[in-house]
Amino acid sequence: QVQLVESGGGLVQPGGSLRLSCAASGRIAKINDMGWYRQAPGKERELVTAITSRGSTNYADSVKGRFTISRDNAKNTVYLQMNSLKPDDTAVYFCNAAVLSTGSLWYLQLWGQGTLVTVSS
Repeated sequence: QVQLVESGGGLVQPGGSLRLSCAASGRIAKINDMGWYRQAPGKERELVTAITSRGSTNYADSVKGRFTISRDNAKNTVYLQMNSLKPDDTAVYFCNAAVLSTGSLWYLQLWGQGTLVTVSS
């Protein structure tokens, strides 16, 4: 069984920074795309950023220039460095990964449990 475990959320003042981590564990053969989504109160979940296994990235317009996604394939971990945080960035952040388990023929889309980021003074 494979799972994603996130860490790094919390309360930060506007203009501050946070770094989120998401580690995949279990019987993993390969991980394809990894990404971060967020869901603010009363809003739908939205894609924040994603990264391919080769390191190609894409970002939502609202976070370009402020957020950076990276991954460590040896550790099966994806990171989200968030700088210049704004109150509008307040949301529960979820990591997502396309994972091929050992012995499986299919990639599964897995989700982390979510971590709350609150940007407030």
